[in-house]
Amino acid sequence: MPWEGAVAQVLRDDLNGGVCLKLSNMKKTLGAILLIVGLVMMIWTGFSFTKREKVVDAGPLHVSADKEHTVNWPPYAGGVLALVGVVMLVVPQRKS
Repeated sequence: MPWEGAVAQVLRDDLNGGVCLKLSNMKKTLGAILLIVGLVMMIWTGFSFTKREKVVDAGPLHVSADKEHTVNWPPYAGGVLALVGVVMLVVPQRKS
């Protein structure tokens, strides 16, 4: 029948449009997340935490010590993430 091709084309266009819309929304969401994480990384350039480690474990005798660990990153790493996030938010999606 002649209308079958037209219906198939409409269904394909609808499916492709829906997929592009979902990818566009995902791109915007990821861009916003990268922007926020980048700004936070620029403000706080690291964090520290304390971990309890066993020093001696001999039978009933248990000796442990608290050891502080520090995780640092350079502020420009946050700037790069924020820049990538802005680019993902601002640059329009390419049409294929």
